[in-house]
Formats: sequence, structure tokens, C-alpha cells
Amino acid sequence: MLQKRKNYLIAYLFLLPWLIGFLGLVLGPMISSFYLSFTEYDLLTSPKWVGMQNYIEMMQDRKFISSVKVTLKFVLIGVPMQLIAALLVAILLNKGLRGIGLYRTIYYIPSLLGGSVAIALLWKNIFGMNGIINDFLAFFGIAGKGWVSHPNYAIYTLIALATWQFGSSMVIFLAGLKQIPNELYEAADVDGANSFMKLKNITLPLLTPVILFNLVMVLIKSLQVFTSAYIVSEGTGGPANSTLFYTLYLYQKGFSYFEMGYASAMAWILLIVLSVLTAIIFLSSRYWVHYEYGGKS
Repeated sequence: MLQKRKNYLIAYLFLLPWLIGFLGLVLGPMISSFYLSFTEYDLLTSPKWVGMQNYIEMMQDRKFISSVKVTLKFVLIGVPMQLIAALLVAILLNKGLRGIGLYRTIYYIPSLLGGSVAIALLWKNIFGMNGIINDFLAFFGIAGKGWVSHPNYAIYTLIALATWQFGSSMVIFLAGLKQIPNELYEAADVDGANSFMKLKNITLPLLTPVILFNLVMVLIKSLQVFTSAYIVSEGTGGPANSTLFYTLYLYQKGFSYFEMGYASAMAWILLIVLSVLTAIIFLSSRYWVHYEYGGKS
């Protein structure tokens, strides 16, 4: 009995650094922000309890509604594009081409630089009035635009940036493709199936568990996009608030206008939305996620 308690003590001692980090850097701030979401707090004076006022004010805040629309547009267009691009490149890299390791590295590098300020600045310059895109169009006699400063096009430059950074999803798709038994493709060849039929009836069904994982991860990442939007729009939300993402407006409220109570309420709304969407995806997975053995999930 004494030895058992000693083993438990040793285990908790090893867990102690993680527990301290979790309580001090995760759970504690979450509890604090939940309380602050019901207060009026400017970081300089004591929080003042206002109940549901912050949440009610959101529904009447045009910039809040605009930020929701911008983020929703980004997610609805950007997430499918990222997944499709990652899957197509993964399928190509699964063919066993010469120098395949180099190609995998080249495609993965943008993901490593994904949240960096440097990449966002580079992207801003590429799509600027004097950027590479306009130089390319000028070669064909087409007048360029200030893509990042135009309200009709600014968000699409950020969608293109997010799509370009598909490397992480691609690597996961590639790992999933390696797990599909080659015997299934050989049997399909014997039956006379073409490439499209094998993709539809073998590759995609057996890859659905990986698609589920990538879908959830890319969705969460897309709903929290911040760095690229902040750098490209210089923290303003872009022309006509066309790149005023939810997290960017949350940042403005908290650290530009010092409305930390309102910002905390926005953070909790985002957490709830993420949780609900993730739950819906997992609940729906029983109808479309397949496994090699045992059918659907």
C-alpha cells in the first residue's frame, strides 16, 4: 500500500509542471475571461458587472456582424479549397516520383511559415499595386489593381494565402494514402476500373477518417485567422471592413478600444461556435466516414 502511494506521488510530481501550466495558463485565464465577459472592464479600473449587456450589444453591433460575415465567407471558401488542394497534391506525391522527398519538403515549407509576419508582409507586397501579380498581368497588357486594398478582392488574397499553406493537411493526407492496401487497387485493375472509379470507390471512402481530422483542424484554424488579416490590413480591417475577421475585431475591442469585457464575451462566443461546429461534424461523421474494416463509424 505504501509503495502504491509512493508510485502515485512520483507520477504526480512528473505531471506537476504540466498541471501548473494548465491551471495557470489555460484554466485560470478561461475562468477569468468568462467572468470578465459579464463586466465592463478597461484594463485600468476594476471590472463593473453589467450582466448580459456585452452579449446583447453584440447583436446590435454592425462591425461585429460584419466580422462574422467576413469570417464565414473565409471559412466557406477557404476550407474546401485548402482540403482539395492538399488532397490533390498528396495524391500526386503518392505516385512514387523521382525526387519525391524534395517535392514534399517544398510543399510543406509554407505551412512551417504559416503564421509568420514575414509571410503576411510578403503576400501584401505580392498583391500590391507594384507587386508581382500586377507585373505578370502587365506582361499581357492587363491593368492591375491594388488587390489587398480593394474591398471586392482583399479577402480573396487571404484565401489564396491560406490555400497556399496546405502543407500540414497534405502530409496527413499522404500518410492516410500510404495506409490504403494496394491489393484493393490491384483488384480494381482486374475489374477494369479507371483512375476516377478507383478514386471514387477506394481512395476517398478509405480516406474519410483522415478527411474528418483535417476538416476539423482546418476549420478551427480558419475561424481563428488573425496574423495575415492584421498585417495585410494594417490592423484596420481593410477597405470597407472587407478583411475585418472575427479575431481581428476581438483584438481591436480588447487592445485598441480597451473594452476587455466585450472582447472576452466575443472570445466565449467563438469558443461556443467552435464547439458546436466540431460536435456537428463528429455527429455527422457516422453517415460519411468509412473504415477499411467495420464500415461506417
